[in-house]
Amino acid sequence: MKKGYLAAVFVLVLLAPSFLFAGGGSDSSDAAYEIATVVKITGIPWFNRMEEGVNRAADELGVNAYQIGPSDADPAQQVRMVEDLISKGVDAICVTPNDATALEPVFNRAREEGIVIITHESPDQKGKDYDLELIDNENFGRHHWDMLAKYMGESGQYAIFVGSLTVPLHNLWADVGIAYAAEKYPGMELVTERIPCGEDQELSKQRTLELLQAYPDLKGIIGFGSLGPPGAAQALKEKGLTDKVSVVGTVLPGHAAQYLKDGSMDHGILWDPGDAGYAMTWVALQILEGKDIKNGIKVPGMGTIVLDGDVIKVDAMIDITSDNADDFGF
Repeated sequence: MKKGYLAAVFVLVLLAPSFLFAGGGSDSSDAAYEIATVVKITGIPWFNRMEEGVNRAADELGVNAYQIGPSDADPAQQVRMVEDLISKGVDAICVTPNDATALEPVFNRAREEGIVIITHESPDQKGKDYDLELIDNENFGRHHWDMLAKYMGESGQYAIFVGSLTVPLHNLWADVGIAYAAEKYPGMELVTERIPCGEDQELSKQRTLELLQAYPDLKGIIGFGSLGPPGAAQALKEKGLTDKVSVVGTVLPGHAAQYLKDGSMDHGILWDPGDAGYAMTWVALQILEGKDIKNGIKVPGMGTIVLDGDVIKVDAMIDITSDNADDFGF
């Protein structure tokens, strides 16, 4: 609920106190700030975990926080959801963008209405108040190539999966990693342009089968998008190529455990999306309450932030292997 609405309620109380007792009033929960999170796609493990963090923030911070998202990774659907939230008059909107550019106009409109905008995985996003990152993006990108080089032996053909060609961070990580590999791992050969399939496990499996047919000497796949590496792993198992092709990428530990343990996936790298859901809501609340976002403040349970312009950074990268995949609890 917006602050202006609270003032209106106060006036009604002064003018007609009997109104509240006649059943037309609100209970105390209606006074909470309304903070909505809009994800790239709903119903997949990554964003199910993020929703757990949003719900935890609602309970612990005393706000009306919730998560919504489109049924597929469609930028237009995500824009419409943000438009609906603006019309509803929420206090803050937290977004993991499918397409940073497509969201710019609607973000500008939201801010004109006094709505706080927090993004995640979109550090260069225009129209935001702040972007939250739980990793150093350049180190994160380079680390994927270090891990793939380790399992590939620093040479051979490889491919890259991304969620889509418009997902900001997936493509940033790819850009960083390709440039890094050109200098550090000249023996590694990228066989084709990055492939948009990382948000759909079945599509990732199909694209892997196509890659194996087109490039029989393929030795590695980097997958950005939590369903990309599992889809690739399924394809490798189906073709009996788990010992020939290495797979690393962003995955949820619980979802990836079976593939890591049977060797069809080699290494996972990410942060806890539940922490991201909680932290976006927490940051939005700080702004709504008029508190300063500055270096050195601590996000509860996540540690101290580093503020780089309007990008909030917390170092929370984790490596996921067959030995520890069961230890994270998600």
